[in-house]
Amino acid sequence: MRRYLGIKGFHLPWSRRDDTQNEYTFVDYFLKYFLFLCNLTFTILGLVVLGLGMWGLISKESFAQEQIGSIGTDPMLILVSLGFVLTLLCLSGCVGALRENCSLLKLFSAAVLMLITAQVLAAILAYSLQDQVGGYLRSGMLSAMVRYQDDLDLRFIVDEIQSNLQCCGAENYLDWEVNIYYNCSSPGVLACGVPATCCVDPLENGTVWNSQCGVGAQQLDEFTAQSVIFLGGCLGGISRWIEQHEGLIGTVAVVVLGVQILTVFISTRLLESIQWHKAYM
Repeated sequence: MRRYLGIKGFHLPWSRRDDTQNEYTFVDYFLKYFLFLCNLTFTILGLVVLGLGMWGLISKESFAQEQIGSIGTDPMLILVSLGFVLTLLCLSGCVGALRENCSLLKLFSAAVLMLITAQVLAAILAYSLQDQVGGYLRSGMLSAMVRYQDDLDLRFIVDEIQSNLQCCGAENYLDWEVNIYYNCSSPGVLACGVPATCCVDPLENGTVWNSQCGVGAQQLDEFTAQSVIFLGGCLGGISRWIEQHEGLIGTVAVVVLGVQILTVFISTRLLESIQWHKAYM
């Protein structure tokens, strides 16, 4: 019986309970600071994303009275929302782990669990509606092309897609008719043309960017146009890119989901340990 006997504040060195407590203490400290450092890293990342989004809105004067009505469709708002949610979520986990705050850890665990559920449901929904995804992509691409000259963010996105995938328009180069500046009825110099990122070789002499290389391209027949611009649309290019990188996309998705599940496990284990220590220590 003396084997498990001890004085308040002192445990006998051969006590089995004391050895267990020491083991749990080491594991708990490891989980605590591991969770803290991980959340601190993602909190900083969230602040960077939030800062970039706010910088984009401010630099474009999106908060000006004449433009405030269209701020809801500004792509920079996605960065602001993503950065804010990421910062708030990871900050709760960061402070909860460091201060051993059960309420914040519960909030963090519940939020990550909801995020995991939403991602799984979104994947299932996307798989079940894969035949309609192409229609949504086409609608989004055409909408971006309509606002190409008026929104710098959409112009950047469309240019990056067309340059990297070597494509032009949604389904073909004639889709640029939807833009009022490239429409053949337009009185401007861009009428019946396409952006320079549609051009096969937009550089003159290999050094100077020729922004007028796509002028009048819509008036050319396909045989003549193929030596000047890319004829294929970007929807087909996006589909081919996904097919070529589906293994990498799947791996990244599994890793991200696994990290989130591991985070929930660690936070739950740490929460149980904190509650146990508060109850028995």
